[in-house]
Amino acid sequence: MIKEKIILGIDPGTTVMGFGIIKVVNKQMHFVQMNELMLKKYSDPYTKLKLIFERTLELIDTFHPDEIAIEAPFYGKNVQSMLKLGRAQGVAMAAGLSRQIPITEYMPKKIKMSITGNGNASKEQVAKMLQSLLKLKTLPKNLDSTDGLAAAVCHFYNEGRLDVGKSYTGWEAFVKQNPNKVK
Repeated sequence: MIKEKIILGIDPGTTVMGFGIIKVVNKQMHFVQMNELMLKKYSDPYTKLKLIFERTLELIDTFHPDEIAIEAPFYGKNVQSMLKLGRAQGVAMAAGLSRQIPITEYMPKKIKMSITGNGNASKEQVAKMLQSLLKLKTLPKNLDSTDGLAAAVCHFYNEGRLDVGKSYTGWEAFVKQNPNKVK
């Protein structure tokens, strides 16, 4: 019996949202698509969030993913940047949850480690490894889309492992696992 699954990977951002889609057939990965949602031209942060939500729903309705893997925001030096990334991630997650699609979030180091074996790998190293793994002819100029694709591939590699990240199967699961975030 042939087992198939579609995984949507998302690298959330308020300037660029990268995404990649893989199809898994009998435990073999196949590249489907990767692209970016460019948000630079919009100055209103709420318009950006609306566009992220709508594009995520469009991807879900077009490709019918069975699961979503999303890169978790990381804390750098700028708290405002992390807040913006968290909002972008939240609306992408809300789109998936609204369609009852299980979501798993991965820390950037976990994604890099899964793809390259090095949690401190550069975006270029991750992209080159994905090119080799998925037999991609070319790589995009911007690497946000390969970051989204990397989240999907990371999810494939970590399937069935217990300690992969936070997973949510719907609103109820999210609320149950995050009681401090709900008032």
